[in-house]
Amino acid sequence: MAGTPSCQEQVCQDPAQPAPEQSGALTKAPAAQTQDALAFVRGYMAFLLPRDLNLLWTIGAMLMAVLVLMLLSGLTLALTYTPDASLAFSSVEALERRAPSGWLLRSLHMTGATFFMAALYLHVFRGLCYGSYRAPRQGLWRVGTVLLVLVMVTAFAGYVLPWGQMSYWGADVASKAVGAIPLVGNTLERVFLGGDAPGTATLHRMFVLHFTLAFTIVGMVALHVAVLHAKGSTSPSGLAGQSRARMLPFHPYFTIKDGLGVVMLAILFMLVMCFWPGLVTEVENYRPANPLHTPANIEPEWYFLPFYGMLQAVPSKFGGLLVSGGAVAILFFVPLLDRGTSATFAAGRWGGLRWLPRVALMVLVFSFVLTGLAGRNHVQGIWLLVGRLATLGYYLYFLGFLPFYSRLARKEARS
Repeated sequence: MAGTPSCQEQVCQDPAQPAPEQSGALTKAPAAQTQDALAFVRGYMAFLLPRDLNLLWTIGAMLMAVLVLMLLSGLTLALTYTPDASLAFSSVEALERRAPSGWLLRSLHMTGATFFMAALYLHVFRGLCYGSYRAPRQGLWRVGTVLLVLVMVTAFAGYVLPWGQMSYWGADVASKAVGAIPLVGNTLERVFLGGDAPGTATLHRMFVLHFTLAFTIVGMVALHVAVLHAKGSTSPSGLAGQSRARMLPFHPYFTIKDGLGVVMLAILFMLVMCFWPGLVTEVENYRPANPLHTPANIEPEWYFLPFYGMLQAVPSKFGGLLVSGGAVAILFFVPLLDRGTSATFAAGRWGGLRWLPRVALMVLVFSFVLTGLAGRNHVQGIWLLVGRLATLGYYLYFLGFLPFYSRLARKEARS
C-alpha cells in the first residue's frame, strides 16, 4: 500500500541515492561545455594565416559584420511588415514615419544590402585574382558560389517586399523571364507569382523566401569558414607565402587588421546612409505599386544591372535568360576550367606572359561594369553593341582565357 512505511522508504530513498551523482553530472556538464567553447575559441584565434595577406582579405570580416547588422535589422523590420498587396507599402511607410527609429532601421537594412553585395563582388574578385578556387580549395570556392546565389535570391526577394512601383514591376519582369523557359515556363511563372499577376500571393512567397534564406545563409557562412579552416588560406605570394615559417596566428595580428577594416567600413557606411542616401534608394519605389502605370525606366538595383544588361542584350527571351543565369552558374565550373594548381603556376614562366592574367582580369572587370551600364541604359542605341561585346568579353575570360592559361602553365611547368 502507498501509505505503508516500506513504500515510503522505497519512494524516498531510491531516488535520493543517485541524486549526488546526478547533481555532479549536472555541475560537470556546464563546466565541460565551457571548456569546449574556450578550446574552440583558442583554436580559432591560433589559426595560422600567411603574414602577407593584404586588405582584400579583410573583406570576409566586413561581410560578417554587415551580415549581423542585416539579420538584426531585418528581424526587427519583420515585426511590423504585412505581406499583403493592399497593406505592404503602407506598413513600410508607417514603420518609417511612426515607429520609433523606424527610419533608421530601414536605412540600415537598405544600406547594408548595398554594402553587402559590393563586398561580396570584391570577395569573388579576390578569389579570381589569386586563384582561391585551385586545388585543394575547390570545395571552398563552390560553397562560396552557393552563398553568392543564395544572397542574390535573398536580395531580389527583399527588393520586392516594399511593394513600390519598382518592386511590383521588378517582380513582373522576373516572372516574364521565368515564363520564357520552354515547356515548364508557364507553370514556373504561376508558382513564382501565385497567380496570373504579382499580388498578395507573390508577397507571401517573397517574404517567406527572404526570411528563410537569411538563416540558410548563416549556416552556409559557418560551413564556408569551417572549410577555410580545414584547407587553409591562399596567399598573395602563392605557395611561398603558405610555408609555416611565414605564418602568423589569427590573433592578435589579423584581428587588429580585420577590426580596422570593419571600422573603415562603418565610417563609409554612415557617410553613405546619412549624406548620400540616394545611392542606395530608388525614387520610384517610394510610390505605391500601380499595375496600371508602368514606370518609364524599369531597372533593378545596381548589383543586378550586369545580369539585366545580359538579359536584354540577347534578342530571344529564353536566350537572354540562359546568358544571364549562365553568368553566375559558370562560377561553379571555374575549378574545372582552370585545372592548374598553385604549384603549377609557381613553377611555370608562362613564356614571359606574366602580364597576361592581369590584363585578362581587367577585361573581365570592365566587361562586367559595361554590361551594367548597358542594362542601366536599357541596351538601346550604341549600348546594344556595348552590351553584347561586354557579354562576350565576360564569357571569354572563363571559357577562353582560363583553359588556355592553365594549359600554358602546365606545359611550362613540365619543361
